[in-house]
Amino acid sequence: MIEQLIPLDQARRHEASDHNMLSTSFNEPGGDKVVRTNGSGTRMATERASSQAARPALKVSVKRLERIGRNLLLAIGEDPNREGLKMTPNRFARWWKEFIDYDPGTIETTFAFESFRTDQMVVCAGVSVFSLCEHHLLPFKCEISMAYIATEHVLGLSKFARIAQKYSHRLQVQERLVHQIADEITAITDARDVAVLARGEHLCMQMRGIKSDGLMSTSVMRGLFRSTDAREEFLTLALGKKNGK
Repeated sequence: MIEQLIPLDQARRHEASDHNMLSTSFNEPGGDKVVRTNGSGTRMATERASSQAARPALKVSVKRLERIGRNLLLAIGEDPNREGLKMTPNRFARWWKEFIDYDPGTIETTFAFESFRTDQMVVCAGVSVFSLCEHHLLPFKCEISMAYIATEHVLGLSKFARIAQKYSHRLQVQERLVHQIADEITAITDARDVAVLARGEHLCMQMRGIKSDGLMSTSVMRGLFRSTDAREEFLTLALGKKNGK
């Protein structure tokens, strides 16, 4: 994972006000928020009224999952009572509970930016996450790169990874994943200029159907990142890690 702080020309910042917060798909609205601060200027526990990506708490039934695991073994002609499979339904159930009940911890801590007072591009690249394709219940792995133009507050570094993990630990599609991450960064930082790039390998393509390797890329570019210069700068920083730069 890398983080870069890159000063931007002030004129480019003013250009951002002329851009709409557009994205390529699933542009869901965010919610209002109330912010508390501590004495050091750190914003703590942002309270958002109904974030776009909020979902009701899911109740994971381990017992039902164990039954499903056992029935799955029977359905494919296996003997769930044989050595090696006796504990498999329980392991299956506990894995699903661990995946769905994942807790990313606090993701909404930001720090005051008054000491800099210059607009910078903040980039965090190389965050690896696993998720599950909601069409086939097969895993896919993504490398996520995120960026925003900082104004009055900056997001804590670890929060990038926590946000990415939060939206990965559910049944998902990669196209929606990048939008939910971008919406969360916008809601926490108030940044209008946000970019998210995901590059993923999907077992639903590699293990079934065509059975072929392939790297899927999806992106969200909002505000200033819809301009050529900012987009190219972000992509260079995000992808440069792969080229050893």
